[in-house]
Amino acid sequence: MRYAHRDHLYRMNRIVMDRNILRKIFNRPEFGALGGALLVWLFFVVIAGDKGFLSLRGTATFLEVGAELGILAVAVSALMIGGEFDLSIGSTIGLTGMAMVMLTMEAGVPLPLSMIIALALALAIGFVNGYIVVQSGLPSFIVTLGTLFIIRGSTIGITRMITGRTQVGGLDEAAGYEVMRLLLASDIRVGGVGFSVSIVWWLVIAALATLILRRTQFGNWIFAVGGSFHSARMMGVPVRRVKIKLFMATAVAAWFIAMIQAVAFTGADVLRGQQREFLAIIAVVIGGTLLTGGYGSAIGAALGALIFGMVRQGIVFAGVDADWFQVFMGVVLLAAVLVNTFIRSRAAEAKS
Repeated sequence: MRYAHRDHLYRMNRIVMDRNILRKIFNRPEFGALGGALLVWLFFVVIAGDKGFLSLRGTATFLEVGAELGILAVAVSALMIGGEFDLSIGSTIGLTGMAMVMLTMEAGVPLPLSMIIALALALAIGFVNGYIVVQSGLPSFIVTLGTLFIIRGSTIGITRMITGRTQVGGLDEAAGYEVMRLLLASDIRVGGVGFSVSIVWWLVIAALATLILRRTQFGNWIFAVGGSFHSARMMGVPVRRVKIKLFMATAVAAWFIAMIQAVAFTGADVLRGQQREFLAIIAVVIGGTLLTGGYGSAIGAALGALIFGMVRQGIVFAGVDADWFQVFMGVVLLAAVLVNTFIRSRAAEAKS
């Protein structure tokens, strides 16, 4: 009798533990995005699996598309968890890419040094955005919308004034180009198919961001700032410093994408990066990050970018008119928001 009672308690404890584990999984921000990614993948397997979507080459194409957006989305997710937005990252891509190419091709600055100067420019943009937001108290949406137009207009005006064009090429003729191509724009051969090295960068950056968000004091500060600005300040969190650093991080991500694109296309375009800010926010929201801040994950943002890549290329493989891409992404975005809201409400009910 005593052993039967002990076995019964053991089974009950196991049930409780299993329920707690499942609850933790369901409460993770990226849970909805993971389910969404599987559904999108299965959808295109059914309608385009025999048209190349399931092939190694097809996989390589949608991973590459997801990678470029994913690198940006991971940084944006951290900023949005911290309760802020950055609409200037698309124009920062155009500016830093053009600055690097023009310094190299027009001023004769060595390519590595041009990249460092462009990085310094990106850091300055991020600092200014963050500083204005924390000092003025204005919504970051408005502040960065303003800097978006300032940066893009300046890039177009200065480039035309110096070169008379809006595109500058010939970067492959610069000394040191081949090294940068290997680092940023080369392919890793798998089964005779080239997978862009940007995919590796994407995974590394997503893993690093996840480590910072979940295992460091700075990560805890990000969630605290996004959850409640005033409570975080009362607890001694350096709120202003955290926010400025997050804006600088998104600017650095924009710079990195600009370098990848400039090296891959051997040149720069003043309009490169246009609307990337909105696509990044879409990927982050699909990934489970709340627009109100305080909740989200880098893994979710990476999955949101993966969904974007699968939809973008899946439509091509399926032979569907590309005009329908935006419709599809709008549906996915609305579905993701509804699923995330449902999961959050159920999680809140479970805690109460």
